[in-house]
Amino acid sequence: MNQEHLDRRVLLKGAGLGLGALALGDLLRAQDGVKLGVHHAARAKRVIYLFQSGGPSQLETLDPKPGLRALHGTPLPESVRGGQRLTGMSGNQGVLKVASSFTGFARHGESGLEVSDLLPHTARIADRLCVLRAVHTEAINHDPAITFFCSGSQIAGRPSMGAWLSYGLGSMNADLPAFVVLVSKDAQRDQPLYSRLWGSGFLPSEHQGVQLRSGAEPVLFLKNPAGVSRESRRAMLDALGALARSATECEHDPEIAARIAQAELAYRMQMSVPDATSLAEESEATFELYGPGSRDAGTFAANCLLARRLVERGVRFVQLFHQGWDQHGSLPGGITHQCRQTDQASAALVQDLAARGLLDDTLVIWGGEFGRTVYCQGRMTENDYGRDHHPRCFSMWLAGGGVKSGHVHGSTDDFSYNIVDGGVHVHDLHATLLHLLGIDHERLTWFFQGRHYRLTDVAGRVVREILA
Repeated sequence: MNQEHLDRRVLLKGAGLGLGALALGDLLRAQDGVKLGVHHAARAKRVIYLFQSGGPSQLETLDPKPGLRALHGTPLPESVRGGQRLTGMSGNQGVLKVASSFTGFARHGESGLEVSDLLPHTARIADRLCVLRAVHTEAINHDPAITFFCSGSQIAGRPSMGAWLSYGLGSMNADLPAFVVLVSKDAQRDQPLYSRLWGSGFLPSEHQGVQLRSGAEPVLFLKNPAGVSRESRRAMLDALGALARSATECEHDPEIAARIAQAELAYRMQMSVPDATSLAEESEATFELYGPGSRDAGTFAANCLLARRLVERGVRFVQLFHQGWDQHGSLPGGITHQCRQTDQASAALVQDLAARGLLDDTLVIWGGEFGRTVYCQGRMTENDYGRDHHPRCFSMWLAGGGVKSGHVHGSTDDFSYNIVDGGVHVHDLHATLLHLLGIDHERLTWFFQGRHYRLTDVAGRVVREILA
């Protein structure tokens, strides 16, 4: 899957081969659902990533530690921390006191998978979940951590995972983007989100994510201005295409072709997006499944329902962002609210995909950029406390798309502070995602600034223990 960036320097070194490669790339790009092919049989065709921005606490969701109740309010043993770094928010607070979870856990389904009482709807799909309890990352603050999850690098500017999939696999529907982003309008805006999180980086710009918004205009400026007919728009695009071909012959800039591809996609989306984003045809039972918020476009519940409609229509990668999980204080009330906002719709999405025969080849991912500390941050009262950022170990869940169901992978120590076994690094998660889609993560590369880059950088292993 190597493809060199066709700039002036490359063309001067081999103009004939460069133009041939460009023509071949255009030919392969036109194939239905395949861009340069896959390396092995794929288990998944598409991905829905429910990104819980801010860092959900594993101690209140997916990693039960009942033994901490007896230690509540006592100092965290130094042997547990082991000199590991702290954020500036808790590094100067003195004694770090253990905070046990305020909520209970119970076993569910035939698998007996343990899920928090805050997630009753997720508990009902326990037998469909593959829980990763020992995910770890290198970043301890939000911006580098979320950038790392979305692009494989803590430094801004790399292509996002959806852009890599668009480049590697192409689109399954020429009338819709390969990569769509949905941001909850009903979430607490604690940590900012940037469009670079779904950007194309150094890949051609046609691979960047398209954000769909709530309201009358899901895509800004998609409609024709007053007085411009669809026929006029078509004629304008034809003329622009002719100019672009002429410019390409002179400048040999592949970004020209990317811009034309985006303009043509926008023209087709004028017809496809209104149908995809309209929920008018959904049944009463479907709205009840996703919850009351599903009727209100732009909420997390409505976005989950919209994600199902998009993958039904051939969108390759849909990423939902829901902010508000950054509970440094008032965690009991804050995380209870977050779970109420997201639990029912997250579970409904998995149930809905399964009912429609889509779950087997759709990978659903739920999780944030890191977890939370076992110790209380700041002041602790009987009914109130907070938790700081914790990159050492945290939990996520996967469903469908070729992963084991009713399965728990990895474990943490009694304090959910360090990994005991089954650690999954961010690069490992990316490598496994690509593997399920039929891609060898070491071979999906792009040549830029003197070397070949990939989503997993120079690391990552496929977590074969979770493959069905």
